[in-house]
Amino acid sequence: MSVHDVAASGFGAEAEAYERSRPSYPSDAVEWIVDALAVPDGGRLCDLAAGTGKFTRLVAAARPAVEVVAVEPVPGMRAMLAASMPTVPVVAATAEAMAFAPGSFDGISVAQAFHWFDAPVALGELHRVLRPGGRLALVWNARDRSVPWVDRVWSIMDRVEKRAPWRDHDEWRGTAFVDTPWFGPLHEATFHHEQSLTPDDVVDRIRSVSHVAVLPADEQSAVLDEVRAVLLDDPAIVSTRGTVALPYRVDAFWTERT
Repeated sequence: MSVHDVAASGFGAEAEAYERSRPSYPSDAVEWIVDALAVPDGGRLCDLAAGTGKFTRLVAAARPAVEVVAVEPVPGMRAMLAASMPTVPVVAATAEAMAFAPGSFDGISVAQAFHWFDAPVALGELHRVLRPGGRLALVWNARDRSVPWVDRVWSIMDRVEKRAPWRDHDEWRGTAFVDTPWFGPLHEATFHHEQSLTPDDVVDRIRSVSHVAVLPADEQSAVLDEVRAVLLDDPAIVSTRGTVALPYRVDAFWTERT
C-alpha cells in the first residue's frame, strides 16, 4: 500500500518546515489521550504516521514506563524523528500494511494523519496488530478561524487545498467506524490552544502544508506572497511587531478494539 502522492512528496520536501512550524498539542489533550489508551506499564504503544515525532515525544514523555514504537512511511520525516528520538524504534510502514505480528500493541495513537488513510483497510490492519481490548486514539489540530486575519489566511488555503482528502476531517466519522465490526463506539473530547508565531513563522506554517509544498516553485511563491500580504495588511498583526497567536481547536477521539 503506497502513501498518498501529495503526502509523500509534500511532507518529504518540507519535513524541516513541518517540524519547525507545525503546532504541538496541549497538555490536557495529551493527558486525555494517554489516560484513554490505558497502556499498562511495560506495555507497547504505536504512534502511527508519526511524522517528525511531534506527538511521539509527548506520549513518550507522559508514559516513560511504556515502550513507544513510531511508524512513519515518509523517509524525510522518518529521518528527522529518528535523529530527535534515538531511543525510540522507528519503522517504515503504512497504516494499511504494518510490519508487526498480530496483537503486538496495547494501544495505537494517530495524530494529524487518519484522513490520509484508506480507512476500511487501515482499520482492519489496526485491529490485527492491537491486542483484544486495545485502544486506538485519533487527534487533530483543527483550524480555528474565529480571528479575522487567521480566517483570511485559511481562505487562501481553501483554494489551494480544494481537492485535499481531509477538507472536512469529520467526514470519516460518518463512514469509517459505522460499518466495521472491528471497533466499538467513539468517545470524543475537544480542547483549544494557541501557537505563538512570528509573521515569518506563519509563512513557514503555510509552507509546511502538503498541498503547498508540492506546488511548482512559482505557484508556491505566489501563495506565500498572498499570505505575507495578509500579515502586512492586518492592523492587529502590524501593531504587535512580534509574535501573533494562531488558534487551534483540538479534536480527540478514542475507541476500543472488539
